[in-house]
Amino acid sequence: MKSELKNTVLKPTIPTLENGEMADATLRERLTRIEFENRYTKSNIKKAELIEGTVYMASPLQITQHGNPHARIMTWLGIYWSATPGIELGDNSTIRLDGDNEPQPDALLRIENGGKSIISEDGYVEGAPELIVEIAASTVSIDVHEKKENLSS
Repeated sequence: MKSELKNTVLKPTIPTLENGEMADATLRERLTRIEFENRYTKSNIKKAELIEGTVYMASPLQITQHGNPHARIMTWLGIYWSATPGIELGDNSTIRLDGDNEPQPDALLRIENGGKSIISEDGYVEGAPELIVEIAASTVSIDVHEKKENLSS
């Protein structure tokens, strides 16, 4: 009897990101920024952040608690940015802080030359910008604990 074997190429599957995920939660092993970026870019997720090696995903946003305050902050920062040469304004831009942290704050301002952060070759902010803004009505616990500790150090 003749066997019908097909040549198949096995492609490694990249696991999806899950909210609260760590590399190994039982060992409290943290997901690295490189692994996080690799998995994030291959997913359909719109917004996820890596804080101290743990993945956080955004909840649906209400206009009264997030949309309107966000618009007001962006308007205020936009006016400041347009009147202040040498700074850069970002809206929901990823910041590569270190190997365990990659937040995506609601807004940021950075000094373009001579500031604390740089723009990487692939277009990301690396290092802490001079100002970050989080609209914290829906993510208060994360924003005032894990994120604040990492962004203020």
